[in-house]
Amino acid sequence: MNAITKRTDITASDEGAKAEPREIDPRIFDLYDEFCHSDMDRRTFLSRAAALGILGGVAMATSLLPRYAEAAMIKFTDTRIKATYVEYDSPGGNSGQMRGYLVQPRSQGPFPAVIVIHENRGLNPHIEDVARRAAIEGFLAFAPDGLYPIGGYPGNDEDGKVMQKSLDRGKLFIDLMNGAKFVKAHALSNGKLGATGFCYGGGVTNALAVHMGDDLQAGVPFYGAAAKAEDVGNIQAPLLIHYAEDDKRINAMKEGFESALNAAGKSFESHVYPGTRHGFHNNSTPRFNEAQAKIAWERTIAHFKKYLT
Repeated sequence: MNAITKRTDITASDEGAKAEPREIDPRIFDLYDEFCHSDMDRRTFLSRAAALGILGGVAMATSLLPRYAEAAMIKFTDTRIKATYVEYDSPGGNSGQMRGYLVQPRSQGPFPAVIVIHENRGLNPHIEDVARRAAIEGFLAFAPDGLYPIGGYPGNDEDGKVMQKSLDRGKLFIDLMNGAKFVKAHALSNGKLGATGFCYGGGVTNALAVHMGDDLQAGVPFYGAAAKAEDVGNIQAPLLIHYAEDDKRINAMKEGFESALNAAGKSFESHVYPGTRHGFHNNSTPRFNEAQAKIAWERTIAHFKKYLT
């Protein structure tokens, strides 16, 4: 399905002319997905958008770049939460020391713990906002920054994805898993742990389920790479798996993953969200599908409350 998402506030220029509001061509969405998951830089992304010959194509492409300041649903000053940056030890990781964003409800703990794993570009403002959303639901939320050993999230996703790719992938996973262990053992935690993540972070969520076994009580991957079929037997956490309808790369793994989960007798449910593309939960770009993201998030919170409280 080639879903077309409407955006009505495009103001960027296209070859010097002010763009009128219009639907975003599916080819631009596909190009943006390639930009997010490859070495393509912004200049190449925009030049390739122009080369498609779509009227207003550059403005459409520009509109897909994230607008984090406008997108935050829960402000860091929200009186219902307390947010701080904390460091934790990470033996076996990229530097032995890590940093993350810890958000706690302003109520009496202990709280069920949830780790929120970022995409392939480090701890950007959207992921911090997701952690705050989890905290207002009563969870001790922790979002580690995988880029901390090389300076931390650089303030933009384009540099962030280059930095993340430069890291040893195995050690990066260890750093994130150590973050999961950190928040599970935190003084404010009730000792039960859930994990969620998006894109790369969704794949990490599945990997945490494999590697942590019964130390993880619930997992919710959003459009993430599946665990290997031969590893599925190690999974103990009930999984709630979210898929976008138009997401060929991730959905190609769906049948094999779910067949392996069924064969191993694992507890899981999965949902394919109609009219959505990869990244539909991220409200900082027009890939966001408000109605379906709301349903997915409500299911996520219900899953965590069922298994962590």
